[in-house]
Amino acid sequence: MALPSTPRRLPAGWRLGILAALAEFERELISEHAKAGLVAARARGRKGGAPFKMKAAKVRLAMAAMGQSGTKVSELCQELGMIRQPLYQHVGS
Repeated sequence: MALPSTPRRLPAGWRLGILAALAEFERELISEHAKAGLVAARARGRKGGAPFKMKAAKVRLAMAAMGQSGTKVSELCQELGMIRQPLYQHVGS
């Protein structure tokens, strides 16, 4: 959305310019703090995202199936009712 044009030489134009600069500075500070928080959380061993919901019995079943030759990952995922990504995250490749 475009704001109406305000000449910079008027006091209202100066105020708008200063407010815009302050808003940009505040956005940068928030971004820096968020990134620093993520780095600190990773250093403590925390990972982002939702926790895994795969039960231990399902993990054991998937590991046994993945250890056998001829196992098709798509069929295993369909049988377990999940998609590939969490399967590979839990069981490995």
